[in-house]
Amino acid sequence: MKFDDYHFAPEIKRSLAKLNFRRPTDIQYKSIPHILKGEDLLAIAQTGTGKTAAFAIPVIHHLHSRKLNQRRPDGIKCLIMVPTRELAIQITEVIKTIASGTRVKAYCIFGGVEQEAQIARLQANIDILVVTPGRMFDLVSQGHLRLNRVEILVLDEADHMLDLGFIKDIRDLMRHIPKKRQTLFFSATIDEKIKKLAYSLVKKPIRIQISPKDPVSKNVDHAVSFIEMDDKRFFLERFIKDHPDAKVLVFVRTKVRAERVQKAMSRVAVESLTLHGGIDQKDRLEILQKFKGSGISLLIATDVTARGIDIPNVNFVINYDLPEQAENYVHRIGRTGRGNQRGKAISFCSTDEKDLLAAIEDYVGYHITADDIEKKTYQNIVELSDDSNLSLKDLMKNTEELLKSKKKKFKK
Repeated sequence: MKFDDYHFAPEIKRSLAKLNFRRPTDIQYKSIPHILKGEDLLAIAQTGTGKTAAFAIPVIHHLHSRKLNQRRPDGIKCLIMVPTRELAIQITEVIKTIASGTRVKAYCIFGGVEQEAQIARLQANIDILVVTPGRMFDLVSQGHLRLNRVEILVLDEADHMLDLGFIKDIRDLMRHIPKKRQTLFFSATIDEKIKKLAYSLVKKPIRIQISPKDPVSKNVDHAVSFIEMDDKRFFLERFIKDHPDAKVLVFVRTKVRAERVQKAMSRVAVESLTLHGGIDQKDRLEILQKFKGSGISLLIATDVTARGIDIPNVNFVINYDLPEQAENYVHRIGRTGRGNQRGKAISFCSTDEKDLLAAIEDYVGYHITADDIEKKTYQNIVELSDDSNLSLKDLMKNTEELLKSKKKKFKK
């Protein structure tokens, strides 16, 4: 079935054609008819399968069709709650793109920025509002945000919201929106906590689960290379220089590690960006825009970008550090191979991380292919690096200087 076969508004079909959306993905094909019928939904599908469009397309069609026969604005009709600011912005961009040419207006509010501009924008007849919990409740308590007209509630990345402790916020939200509504749960994973929450908030929900035996996207080829911790920077340097035109997303465990790896790349003339929770919201958005554009093609990040963020055309994901939570492995490598594109993920595993690798393999259900590196090749990569002659003391000193400069920048 093609999107042209659906009875969507012509404006939506034109937008989908511009996005090269020809056929619905599995989660879209199974979700859209139920959403159009006004049914409650609990939808589970792995990352990169098109969950955002699965609810955005039918919601936009429904609201646009209503507004064609509506003479005056009637308040926010759809509320979408998400766990992070980055995801709120991304979902809003998708909705605006699909809704281009329709009468549906979307906006997002989140914390970490001044609220005056957000308050002013809320007065401009918003139909779909994407929110993070903190700022939403701030504006509700101040009387700037009214949710009494909401007809559709979407909880996206529901599993992550529960991990972050938002269950009380979700329950508190119910006091501010009508009991008679459509509720849509979208999540990458399902467990007893999510099921219990979902069935307490919805009425006879339709459950849809797209769960292949392999939780890793079929568009991602992934492998592991055994590299000692102190040597990882040499192998990253070689990889980047061997793939000069590729967009590469590197995951590390902590913000200190992110800064340290960036400094190591700088010493060998490799330009990069870092993204972690220690960077303020405005700078984080600018960094993402730079990486999404055609400028710097290496981003070193913590797991702040591992969930839900869609960065176009990432060719490679490198797990410089293996994640401590096996589930995050799937979310990390899901940043490549998005949609119909193929991608590759490589994990650098040190001796001390073999237990983490075992946990990941247990989670995905099979042994990850190992890229064997010959001893001579290994030694050559280390010895030929421009960074190989620096001592550990020099490295620590460089890292301290970098962190000090970052702190001065943030204070300014």
